Amino acid sequence: MDDPSTCRRYVGMLDYRRVLAENVKAARKALDLSQEALALEAAIDRTYVSGIERGRRNPSLTMIAKLAERLKTTPAALLSPMTQEQTGK
Repeated sequence: MDDPSTCRRYVGMLDYRRVLAENVKAARKALDLSQEALALEAAIDRTYVSGIERGRRNPSLTMIAKLAERLKTTPAALLSPMTQEQTGK
């Protein structure tokens, strides 16, 4: 069982899988790439790209760097929360 004091530290913490999901999808679409095309570029399975974009996968730093390179961005940009202006909300 988790220590309650440890759990409290993570309350309000950003969901970086969700941030990554939104940013990978936005960057992929901005380049007019399909999930399959990105997967081929990154030498991974299309279902893995789908899992990342749905926030179901927890990719390694190496994979994030590889995706960033293929998406012509940086790992930092993929892990940065979008502003309301960027999301159009």
